[in-house]
Amino acid sequence: MLPFKLVCSRTFYLPIGQNAFPVQKYRLICKHLLEKGIAGPEDFIEPTPASDEDILLAHTPEYMKKLRTGTLSTGEELQLEVPYSRELVEAYWLCAGGTILAAECALRDGVGVNIGGGFHHAFADHGEGFCLVNDVAVAIRRLQKDGKIKTAMTIDCDVHHGNGTAAIFGIQNAPESPSRPAMTFPTRRLPYVRESPARDVFTISIHQENNYPAWKPPSSLDVGLPDHVGDHEYLAWLDQALASGLRQFQPDLICYIAGADPYKADLLGGLDLTIEGLKRRDELVFKVAKARGLPVIVTMGGGYAFDVLDTVAIHCNTVVTANEVFTSADSTR
Repeated sequence: MLPFKLVCSRTFYLPIGQNAFPVQKYRLICKHLLEKGIAGPEDFIEPTPASDEDILLAHTPEYMKKLRTGTLSTGEELQLEVPYSRELVEAYWLCAGGTILAAECALRDGVGVNIGGGFHHAFADHGEGFCLVNDVAVAIRRLQKDGKIKTAMTIDCDVHHGNGTAAIFGIQNAPESPSRPAMTFPTRRLPYVRESPARDVFTISIHQENNYPAWKPPSSLDVGLPDHVGDHEYLAWLDQALASGLRQFQPDLICYIAGADPYKADLLGGLDLTIEGLKRRDELVFKVAKARGLPVIVTMGGGYAFDVLDTVAIHCNTVVTANEVFTSADSTR
């Protein structure tokens, strides 16, 4: 039995047909965890959908109305990169509810895992890149509204910059959504580091700079890595980012987006991390959180490996590593 809960709905799926996003990974993650004895049926709990009031904590009324009534413009639908349907909206509401539940579990147990979530490209007023609603932002604002936390830190380790999260929690409200610029990027030989002040949420994004999205609004701390960074360099930069962030800011909750797409065989990524390197990444985040007594909510984020079973293995390792770290008597880094 795990010392924390895994939030996963038997009805959760994304009705998007043939798409680069491997929606079958959610079912396969749960199946693998059960078959390998990593988790038992008692470790899983079912979420309920977020309410419209919850969604409005992070998104504008106009955008939510468009989603609810199916009145997105053609351009707005194209930005989503998944086919719009009412069923799709319900699926994302359910996923947001799952992230709220996992966050509440984290406050109780030290860790809470949503087998899903991490839809960090959703802005307050529009969705992008497979992301309709920003479940992590919704969960943070819901816990703040309920008085359960005052501050939070997002640690976004997806290969893609967390643009929606950065904009939602930015120092100023995000500007009116511009048309997406051409996909051209600066060439950098060294990682690009950018820091900005934070208010009640400190956002960290460590990502491949030369990748989607083209427009990257500032996080509190951005580490934009050059192409083909491997395990050793990635882990060194992540360690520095965590140390810098936690020197500047004291969160009540860490929200860890454990993307599988920094993997070297990911179809939508360009970094060179191994499966073992990604497990060490998870270990680093969890050990830092445990050493400081900070609860952690985990969402799975992206993952688009040529072999979907590699993506599943990476996500399952995140659960394995959380169990190893938080059941160990050693809380040091």
